[in-house]
Amino acid sequence: MEEADIAAWTDVYFKRTRKAVERFGDATVTYAVFMRRPVISAPCLAIDWLKQIAKQRNTSFEIDLRYPEGKWVGAGEPLFYVTGQLLHLADLETLLLQKLGPTCVAAYNAYTMCAELPKAAFLAMDARHCAGAEMAEAMAYAASVGSQRARRKVGAVGFIGNATDATAHYFDQDRGMGTMPHAFIGYAGSTLRAAEMYDETFPDEPMTVLVDYFAREVTDALTCCRRFPGRAAAGNLAVRIDTPGGRFIEGLDPPGSYAVVERNVPGVLRGYRTDDELRYLVGPGVSAAAIWRMRECLDKEGFTKVKIVASSGFSPAKCRLMAEARAPIDVVGTGSYLPGKWSETYATADIVEYDGVSRVKVGREFLLRK
Repeated sequence: MEEADIAAWTDVYFKRTRKAVERFGDATVTYAVFMRRPVISAPCLAIDWLKQIAKQRNTSFEIDLRYPEGKWVGAGEPLFYVTGQLLHLADLETLLLQKLGPTCVAAYNAYTMCAELPKAAFLAMDARHCAGAEMAEAMAYAASVGSQRARRKVGAVGFIGNATDATAHYFDQDRGMGTMPHAFIGYAGSTLRAAEMYDETFPDEPMTVLVDYFAREVTDALTCCRRFPGRAAAGNLAVRIDTPGGRFIEGLDPPGSYAVVERNVPGVLRGYRTDDELRYLVGPGVSAAAIWRMRECLDKEGFTKVKIVASSGFSPAKCRLMAEARAPIDVVGTGSYLPGKWSETYATADIVEYDGVSRVKVGREFLLRK
């Protein structure tokens, strides 16, 4: 990052602090960097940036990382301490925090989702929801950190890839993953024709057919399976359900949704359920009932190896309910590990030492280095 960019994007009061330090004399300071909520440590983008700026300014920063990448961090616990000359650190706080808070919260959410559905593979489809390329990289990195933790802790499959080539390396891939969006179905004029066009264009690639465009999820899924029996038998064909929340998938209504869930997971609907929980289980859109119905219909016709990809609003809370309903999901496509409340992503930094003397504003003594 160029110095002009740092100056343009940092808060003015930090720049004025630096100007005053130039006049009255430098000091060696230590910053404590922390968050106000529990997170998974995902500090590498922020720390790499700090090292880059230190090199650029011909100085050095001592970084005391207290929680390595992938570790759980409690609210208010410093993730790391940064020591260096105030002249070189004063104007970096804004940009440093931007690179830390969102990644740590997104990593926490990614871990939660993967741990809730350990047998499902996840695809990071967040890029289209991000505010630019820098955020897209941060979210992909965060998903990979949370995923790795879920693999270590619960043996989860986790995130196996993402939607863009630029960040595929975070998932040990050389390119992004994906087959067809709704625009391609609309262009083809029918779900079957879209599948045929895709097969002709990419004959050696696995195929996931998006089946909700015409509100004929089951009919179009079965039609494509019959058209490509070889793919279906080889497990090289999947159907993706992305039904909007304004309607039920083909063949379901409220009574039918309750029936299919009760048939497959007896008792899961008994007891108190919030409105959100009921929506995830038996409501419109991509509910547990919708996924169970698709699985029943595929299996009834012998397409047992055809996979189900589910997308649309897969947050940690939705994944938790899908796990309770034992929804037969093979792959989850999600961008919803992005924090629901952006205010949760705010990282904070306070100077806790000046020239080796401990000093911090009253109320933040818990940050002092022990």
